[in-house]
Amino acid sequence: MAGPAVPARRAHPRVDVARLARLFHALSDETRLRIVGKLLHGEQCVCNLMDTLDAGQSRLSFHLKTLKDAGLVTDRRSGRWIHYSLHPGTLAELQDFVGTVQEDAARLDAARCCDEKKTPLGQLYGFSLF
Repeated sequence: MAGPAVPARRAHPRVDVARLARLFHALSDETRLRIVGKLLHGEQCVCNLMDTLDAGQSRLSFHLKTLKDAGLVTDRRSGRWIHYSLHPGTLAELQDFVGTVQEDAARLDAARCCDEKKTPLGQLYGFSLF
C-alpha cells in the first residue's frame, strides 16, 4: 500500500546556492550575529557598535567587511564616521529561503508513511530552526 501523497511544493525561483553559502558563512560567527542584532534596531555608527559590542576597531572592521562583502550590510560615510545598516533586500532573500525550508520540512513531515508517532524532523536530527 502506498503512503500518503506528498503535498505540492510551491514554485520558487532558482536558488543561488553559492550566494546563500556566502550569506550563511557571514552569519556563522557570534560577533557578526551580534552586529546584525544591533543593526536590527536601525543604522549604527562604528563608535556605537564598538561600545555596545565591547570590540576593538580593527576586529569590528574585519567583521563588518565580511557582512558587507556578503551583501548583508551597507554603509555610508558622514564626516569621519561610517554608519552601517542592514540591507533589506538581502534580509528578505534569507527570510524567503528559510521559509521555503520550513514549508518543505512541514510538507515532508506530513507525508511520512505509516501510523508511527510523527516526530518533527528537527527533533530526529537534534536541531530546531523554527
